[in-house]
Amino acid sequence: MSTIERFAHASLEDTAAAISDGQFTSEQLVEYQLSRMDRLEPRLKAFVEVYRDEARQMARALDGMLRAGVRLGPLHGVTVAIKDLFEIEGHMLGAGSRALPAKLSSLTATVVDRLRAAGAVIIGKTQTVEFAFGGWGTNTVMGTPWNPWDLQTHRVPGGSSSGSSVAVAAGLCTAALGTDTGGSVRIPAGLCGLVGLKTTHGLVSRHGLVELCPTHDTVGPITRSVRDAALMLDVIAGPDPRDTASLQAPVRRVLGGIEHDVSGTRVWVLPASERHSIESDVLALYDRALSTLAGLGMQLVERPLPQSLTESMRIAGKLMSAEGYANLGELFEQDLVFDPNVQRRILAGRDIDAAQYIELLKMRDKARMAMIDAMEGVDVCVMPTNAITAIPVSEVDEQSTPLSRFGRFVNLLDLCSIAVQAGQSGQGLPVSVQFIGRPMAEPLILRVAHAFEKATPWHKAVPPGLD
Repeated sequence: MSTIERFAHASLEDTAAAISDGQFTSEQLVEYQLSRMDRLEPRLKAFVEVYRDEARQMARALDGMLRAGVRLGPLHGVTVAIKDLFEIEGHMLGAGSRALPAKLSSLTATVVDRLRAAGAVIIGKTQTVEFAFGGWGTNTVMGTPWNPWDLQTHRVPGGSSSGSSVAVAAGLCTAALGTDTGGSVRIPAGLCGLVGLKTTHGLVSRHGLVELCPTHDTVGPITRSVRDAALMLDVIAGPDPRDTASLQAPVRRVLGGIEHDVSGTRVWVLPASERHSIESDVLALYDRALSTLAGLGMQLVERPLPQSLTESMRIAGKLMSAEGYANLGELFEQDLVFDPNVQRRILAGRDIDAAQYIELLKMRDKARMAMIDAMEGVDVCVMPTNAITAIPVSEVDEQSTPLSRFGRFVNLLDLCSIAVQAGQSGQGLPVSVQFIGRPMAEPLILRVAHAFEKATPWHKAVPPGLD
């Protein structure tokens, strides 16, 4: 096995270091990943478009800079895939749909600019659920990416950042960018054996993003390790005057503090009232994760949630439909081809009037304050990322939302969360837990998640049969 092949599933941090040290070049990395795409993409269908020539040119330029002693930043030479919800000047924007008028973007999203400024090679755009409105990862219009953990059965990748997660899990890129409105970074990261970071609303700019639900939409990385997620957050976070929701708080670098001791951390565990309808393997591995946390010196605390997850899902779902219709309703009222499941969710917002919408916002504010009060005396919450493992696409019931159960309330309450691997089911499918913190608590949840990751082997697991 060549040096570059050994880095097929390596972390972003290790890959960037190898390029900087001269073990291989950025151009060699790009060529290797393109060759993997040639072999795997016909089945996986992770990408909407691959920027082959552009990626090669950028990699050569970055290699030339290194030879001249110039390193742009911590992502110098690595590849990042971008969910097809972000504008990139000179490239098509599809948002997982065929309904948008065909045109090249005339601007570039702030996060993409920041990734490039740190030295990243943008290798292409990845598939998404149409307009990011769905947790299964299915897309009847553009096609559903194939979860790489089972090459015999087409299983759901999770959504809506489906292609981004499949691409990273399969070693087609080093890391990827996703969005999370109700779990859309964490759900697919959990189902595909990765790390997914849901950031605090406003911490990362949404300029250049096709919005679904502005009160819930967030931008976050999908990576192979918690350190990689912290590294990418350091690159993309920060105020942006072009995003009205952007927080004006000073930029905080989180990677440097990720190794700090977490013993004594108080962890709020899933209350007994919310342990129903969880797949047995998932629940068993969740309980094992709790034992690991206790072994690391953390204090486990059980207390009831101020609002049930079911009620939080209901409120969040209505807000997503209301704001989705406000943003996209005019398009969905036209006689165009849409994913019927997404169309149903969008058009449900047509029946939510202004008075109802304002009442929903009031309910959201009340629930958010109740949760912050309830977190008094604890540092983080730990819950399953998904109640189930990846099921076959043929068994999906689009009327049900089991993958959103532990996702939506985090966005509704404007919390931050990171999904990390906690083991594999009896079928060999990834199982994940998430660490949830107060708004702007990314440094803390990253530290706790990193400590858990170091104490377990699961982040090193890769899908079988790809290499």
